[in-house]
Amino acid sequence: MASDGGIFTFGDAGFYGSTGAIQLNAPIVGMAATPDGKGYWLAAADGGIFSFGDATFYGSTGASS
Repeated sequence: MASDGGIFTFGDAGFYGSTGAIQLNAPIVGMAATPDGKGYWLAAADGGIFSFGDATFYGSTGASS
């Protein structure tokens, strides 16, 4: 994972999407995989959450001020 949200996969890791082509308001600072490994969440420094694959989006505080 890169700070712009670009995802790099190796081995049998699945690629489910990224924010690499999106202009973010804050860098990506964390990532978590879903329990079955078929999705992931990216977390931005401003509270933005991005979900990919089978990761459910529950909301984010990225647009809050």
